[in-house]
This record gives sequence, structure tokens and C-alpha cells, in this order.
Amino acid sequence: MTDVVLAVDIGGTKTAAALAGRDDVPLFTMTAPTPALQGPAAVVATVISLAEQLLADADGARLRAVGIGTAGVVDAAHGRIVSSTDTFTDWPGTPLADLVRAGLSVHLNGDSPVAVQNDVDAHAAGEFRHGAASGARSALIVAVGTGVGSGLILDGRAVRGAHHVAGEIAHVPTPGAEHLRCPCGRLGHLEAIGSGIGMHAHYLAIGGSPEIRDARGIAAAAASGDALSLRAMRESAAAVGRALAGAATLLDPERIVITGGVPHIGDAWWQPMEQAFRAEVIDALQTIPLLPGALGNDAPLRGAAASAWDAVDAGEVTP
Repeated sequence: MTDVVLAVDIGGTKTAAALAGRDDVPLFTMTAPTPALQGPAAVVATVISLAEQLLADADGARLRAVGIGTAGVVDAAHGRIVSSTDTFTDWPGTPLADLVRAGLSVHLNGDSPVAVQNDVDAHAAGEFRHGAASGARSALIVAVGTGVGSGLILDGRAVRGAHHVAGEIAHVPTPGAEHLRCPCGRLGHLEAIGSGIGMHAHYLAIGGSPEIRDARGIAAAAASGDALSLRAMRESAAAVGRALAGAATLLDPERIVITGGVPHIGDAWWQPMEQAFRAEVIDALQTIPLLPGALGNDAPLRGAAASAWDAVDAGEVTP
């Protein structure tokens, strides 16, 4: 009988799940739309449905634990959602670990752990164990996509913080973003300009055409020589670099890993980001490498799987 864990990545639009062995590699991944606006019961039901399908196809597998990365601020010690955006209806306060354990009770022992963490923390765990931060003792892993998220690992351990938001670079006040409102409601935060949505908001704010609908459109127009699109992309990227310089000064990580959809734009984004970082960070920190993520969409699932196996080995059960 093969021992496996269930790894789950709950995003605002899509939920992915996979079974994984001790190497944390997804054996097979299934996805379904996340019914985020239908409430916690519908989201948990989606997770349970994916798990049941995976286990039915994995004849003879024994489920040892569950690892979940989810949108929202998470109390990882208790597997509970602390807060979230309005993308998810009634998500704050959800005892996610308890609900998933109950839903999978026919497959789990009573002492089987369900490890829940923020989705970017799961992404960070994947890159730290198996990707671009592998072999380091400390790393800041930053995902730049529709939004901006980050996970912090120091001395080989994830840092959560007193309020479960340690390393959350998205809401660092950032020069160049003062004219833009962050999704948290405040002006001038990194996510307001550095995310894909923020880049587009900045493009429109400096006079861009409403016919360009998103960051992909900006990147395509910039590649075709459109000066305003190129300016918006460079200024968005530079804002990320400046914020990373501030984070590096505070945290002194061994590596910084940058992943997500926006860095996939390529050198036209990466170069102004890194130039801004190098221009701002002090001499003692100039050797910190800025590295692209290595695992792509598998990172959060591999991180969730790793956290599940860690809980098994520690004999932990989420209270």
C-alpha cells in the first residue's frame, strides 16, 4: 500500500488538488472552479470532491495527511482563516482544517493532520524545498501576478508573525504608487502598482488607452514599441525592485525568488525591476541573488505536500 498526502491549492478562481508521495511531486492533478462566492461549505465541498476522485483513481493508496494552501490570511497553527478579500464570501473565521478533516473522515485516521497555510506560503515552501531557493537557509519568495504575495523563510522555517502576515510585502508603502489605491483601501502600497492589475491601473492613470485591458496587453504593446506601455511596465517593475530592496534591508535573506505571471513578461520587466533593486539596496546586500521561480504552477502543491509530510513526521494534529 502506497502512502500519499493530499495537496490542495485554493485560489480565487481555481482549486487544484493532487496526491503526492514523499518526494512531494504531484502524481496527478485535478482542478475545478472555486465557488468562492457561494461560501465556505461550497469551497470545502469542491476540495472533498476532488479528493474523492483522486483517491478513487489511486487504487490502494493510503491517505496520511492533507496539506492546503489557500487564499486569505491563515492562522496556520489552528487551520483557520483569519481574514480575506471579498473574493470569498464569509471566508474569515472558517475552520478549514476541521471541515476538510470531517469531509474526508472515511479516508483519514482521527490523528491524521490537516496542515493549512496561505497559498503564497505554500508556494514559498515549494520553491524552498525543491525550487529556486533549495539549499538556502533563508529566502523571501515573492509572487507577482494578479496581486502580490510573499512568503518568508528564515533559518529553514516559515515565519508567520504575531498576526499571521509576516513577509507580506504587498502592503509596503512604495514610492511611485502614491496615486493608486491598493485593494486593501489605502493609497500607495506595492500591490497598487506592482501587480498585474496595478500595472494596468498605472497605465490608465498616466494616460493609457482603455482599449488595452490588462498587463498582457501592456506587455504586447510595449514589445511593439508603444512608449506609454513601455513606461508603465518599467515603472511598475521598478516599484517591485524598490520594495524588494526595502525588504532585503530588513530581512537580509540569502536569496530572493520572484515568481508569478508578471515576471513571465521577460527581460523587459525583469531588467528595470533588478536595476531598481540594485540602485536602492546597500552595498552589503548587493550579493543577494534575485532568482526566477523554478516550479511554476506546481510550487504551491509541492509546498502543501511538504507541509503535510512535515506534520506527519512531527505527529501533529491541527487543534
